[in-house]
Amino acid sequence: MKTDLSKFTTGDYNAGPKWKVLIWFFINYYIFHSSFPWPYRFKAWLLRLFGAKVGKGVVFKTKIRIKNPWRLSIGDNCWIGESVWIDNLEDVIIGQNVCLSQGAMLLTGNHDYTRIDFPYRLGKIHLEDGVWIGAKSVVCPGITCKANSILTVNSVANRQLDESGIYAGNPAVYIRERKFADS
Repeated sequence: MKTDLSKFTTGDYNAGPKWKVLIWFFINYYIFHSSFPWPYRFKAWLLRLFGAKVGKGVVFKTKIRIKNPWRLSIGDNCWIGESVWIDNLEDVIIGQNVCLSQGAMLLTGNHDYTRIDFPYRLGKIHLEDGVWIGAKSVVCPGITCKANSILTVNSVANRQLDESGIYAGNPAVYIRERKFADS
């Protein structure tokens, strides 16, 4: 046998104090992952209460899942779309004016398939200012999306996205430069 899941351990990963994880589980399920449109400021307040850094003017749509708010930083004027999943076993840093569209996933953990015990392989995610992660797209562990980059609908970022680059596909490849029209 090459893989033995009975030998799995989380390695260095520690979610945090068990009481905090348990209380957050219920808040995440009944408030954030709910279909009820709880006020954005209330959601921001709850995240801050659990150690997240949350800027001003952040929009939190319904059915969002956030694994560990104490490992989350969100800048001003961000949009967190419906059914976004922030699976932050590691730190996730979201700059200002970032849009996470419906169903986007920020995935900070994976497994080391080269080892028999299949341990976690973790990596931080950093979305710089002005990034747009398209609907149903995935940002993989350890990825930085540079300022104003775009990951288009249903794409997978498994490498850094360069500044003002538009990327598409699985794995995502560079398509063209993002240009802004004069206002």
